Amino acid sequence: LTSAPVVDSDGRLLGRITIDYFVDLMKDTAGKNLLAPAGLDDEDDIFAPVLYTARRRALWLGINLITAVIASMVIGIFEATIEKLVALAVLMPIIASMGGNAGTQTLTTVIRGLGVGTISTANALDVLKKELLVGGLNGLIWATVVAVVSIVWYQNYLLATIVATAMLVNIVVSALSGVLLPVMLEKVGIDPALAGGVSLTTITDVVGFLAILGIAALVLV
Repeated sequence: LTSAPVVDSDGRLLGRITIDYFVDLMKDTAGKNLLAPAGLDDEDDIFAPVLYTARRRALWLGINLITAVIASMVIGIFEATIEKLVALAVLMPIIASMGGNAGTQTLTTVIRGLGVGTISTANALDVLKKELLVGGLNGLIWATVVAVVSIVWYQNYLLATIVATAMLVNIVVSALSGVLLPVMLEKVGIDPALAGGVSLTTITDVVGFLAILGIAALVLV
């Protein structure tokens, strides 16, 4: 195959594309997909001037710093709760990490669906329902696992309940965010491949910390 026909919606021949063009397009798309999770695009050439590259990357580093500060502020609010049960500080990263990974799985799937046209506003609700069910099922499974780990590690059933509940909440919220974020970003004209990852990380970190520390604060009063 050296070329392929190009037709309109009525099947009329408009022209042809060569295999060289198609290969170049595939390379360009693959390159964008590799750069996007880091907040970069195809203008970020490895041989671009230092100041130009630094300026373009500084924006996303600044946004990441803001998200980290927000997550730290949430932890600071519950400083007294952590002092009552220090084990929370050990288990908090697990909750945030699992939520982030679960959300990234959903986010990547939805971004790809939006890119190839299999997901649109017409069927977004069906996708959301499915991902919430998947998130709920995985949330229950891994909440049980982390509860067992907590019991073995700390011999504390109350702590296990807190951590398990937080795990379930964060994974479900991450599934919800993984669907809604790219759809909303695309709606307002922002590339979800560029902004989705940073936004999702903020949500899963904040919700994860808020869930485990908030529940602990209520229980340990």
